[in-house]
Amino acid sequence: MEKSLLLKLCALFIVTQLIGIAVAVPFISATQTGEYTPTGVVTEDPDDPINAIGLFGMILVSTAIFLIFLKLFKGAALFKVLEAIVVFSASLIVFWTLLELAMILLGVWEIVGGLALFAALALALALVATRVLWPKNLILRNLSSSVSVAGVGVLIGISLGVVPVIIFLILLTIYDFIAVFKTKHMIVLAKGISKKNLAFTFALPSKELKHQFELGTGDMVMPLTFAVAVMNSSAMSGVAFPNYIIPGVLVLIGSLAGLLWTIDYISKHVGIALPALPPQTVIMLLMWGVGKLAGF
Repeated sequence: MEKSLLLKLCALFIVTQLIGIAVAVPFISATQTGEYTPTGVVTEDPDDPINAIGLFGMILVSTAIFLIFLKLFKGAALFKVLEAIVVFSASLIVFWTLLELAMILLGVWEIVGGLALFAALALALALVATRVLWPKNLILRNLSSSVSVAGVGVLIGISLGVVPVIIFLILLTIYDFIAVFKTKHMIVLAKGISKKNLAFTFALPSKELKHQFELGTGDMVMPLTFAVAVMNSSAMSGVAFPNYIIPGVLVLIGSLAGLLWTIDYISKHVGIALPALPPQTVIMLLMWGVGKLAGF
C-alpha cells in the first residue's frame, strides 16, 4: 500500500471519528440525565429491530432516487443543492453541540450560551459556502464530508440500540455485496458522485499510482453509528465516563482495520471496485465481542 495513501486514510478516519465521539458524549450524557430521550427512526423504541428494517428501506429508496436523478439530470446544480442541504443540516448539529460543550467547559454558558445557535448557524453556512467558492479543493471537500459524517453518524447511533444497528449493518453488508458484484449499480452511483465532485465521498489522491480513490461516506458513517450505539448502551448499563468510550473505540479500531485491508487490496488491483463495509462489519463485530467480554 502506498504510504501517503495510508496516512491520508488514517488521518481522515481518526479526525472524523474524533469529531463524532466529541459530539456523541453530550448526547449520551443528556440521555443519562433524561434531558434527551432518544427515539427510533421508525418506532419510538430505539431497541425495536423494526427500526433497522425501516432505515434499510429508506436507504434503498434514497439510492433509487439518486440513481434516477443521475440518469435524468446531467448537470450538477440539483446535486449541489442536495449536498448543501445535507452538509448544512449535519454540520449544524456538530457545531451547535461542540460550541455548547466548549462554553460549558469554559464556564461561560450562563453568559453567552444563547449565542451558540447563532454561531453554529454561521459556521454551518460558512462550510456550505466553501463548497460553492472552492468546489475543487479536496481538503475542503473532505472537511465537509467529515463534519457531515460526524453529525449523521451520531444522530443515527443515538437513535438506535445496539441490536438494531447490528441488524442494519448486516443488511447493508449483504446489500453492498449485491450492489457491487451483482447489479453493479453501486459502481454507477459512485462514479456519478465522483464526476460531480460531491461531498458524499472522501477523495484520496494517489501520486504514485496517478489515481484518486473515492471512499463513500457510508464507510465512515456506519462505524460511527455502531460505536455511538455501543457507547450509549455501555453508559446506560452503568459504565461511567470516559470508560464507556472504550468499547466504541474498539469498534472503530476494527472498522479502520477493515478499511485498510480494502484500500490495500484495491491499491494493488487498480480499477477493481470493492465494498469496504463487509470486512469492516466482520471485524467490528469481533471487536464489539471483545468489548463485551471485557465487561463493557
